[in-house]
Amino acid sequence: MQKILWMFSFVKRHLDSKLVFDPFTRDWSHIPFLDHDWTDFYPDAYEPIPPNAPKPRGKAVQTNMFCDAAHANDHVTRRSTTGVIIFIQGTPILWYSKRQATIETSTFGSEFVALKIATELLEGLRYRLRMMGIPIQGMCNTFCDNGSVANNVTDPTSTLTKKHNALAYHKVRETVAAGTQRIALEFGKFNLSDVLTKNLPVYKHKACCASILH
Repeated sequence: MQKILWMFSFVKRHLDSKLVFDPFTRDWSHIPFLDHDWTDFYPDAYEPIPPNAPKPRGKAVQTNMFCDAAHANDHVTRRSTTGVIIFIQGTPILWYSKRQATIETSTFGSEFVALKIATELLEGLRYRLRMMGIPIQGMCNTFCDNGSVANNVTDPTSTLTKKHNALAYHKVRETVAAGTQRIALEFGKFNLSDVLTKNLPVYKHKACCASILH
């Protein structure tokens, strides 16, 4: 609720200012999002809807999220870094870049932790949008660049052999089953959230920033 009040306070202080917002919906029809029946695995999965939310008004907004992790890039503790960018329509609304609290011994583990963190940020954002009376267009389109993680969270029959990643594994899969998000492997040459986790070459850094701020 405090963040909602901050949003309204910002708008009130900048009534005469121009807020830049990209209103166009992205077309992801060419992305092979998988659609499975999760009933046998998470029969009670649902997305929490605030009971006291106002009636949605206006056009529904599309949410898109890019998630990445830089494995063991802290040279002192060897902890990984999580990078997340969430878009509403084509505008970056929330971004996150922070060292993970645990040490992961594999890229798979660090990517799963990053996706779990991104999922929690997404749930909070969707909750706030509903509390502001903003309708949301279906599921969030989420992209990660690790094939093993993408397979584990999109295929109901996949199993996890690493028990210490089980919490992140089930958290993300349950949101997919609840219809909060759908996840696909990053389709491009680079993930937009790379700019938050790695020291990129100049050309790649400029390409990421241009795509984010376009």
